[in-house]
Amino acid sequence: MKNNKKWFVNKTYGYGWTPCTWEGWLVVFLWLILFIPLTLTVKYNLNLSMLGIFIITGILLYVAYKKGEKPRWQWGKRKDLDNK
Repeated sequence: MKNNKKWFVNKTYGYGWTPCTWEGWLVVFLWLILFIPLTLTVKYNLNLSMLGIFIITGILLYVAYKKGEKPRWQWGKRKDLDNK
């Protein structure tokens, strides 16, 4: 059984996603848990810290792309959704 529930929705203004379920928020929270220590270790090993930041950010973007709406530029609410 395939679950098509979206974890991320498009932002109302701009480009990107916003978490809309607890799974989406969990992914963002886990990213933050990993991101903070990596930024604190930059002064000790810049290359390794930056590599880690790029990897976890890439994973976050991949999950958001796979479990979110199709990314697109948006400025305000969509007209076709206002009637629903």
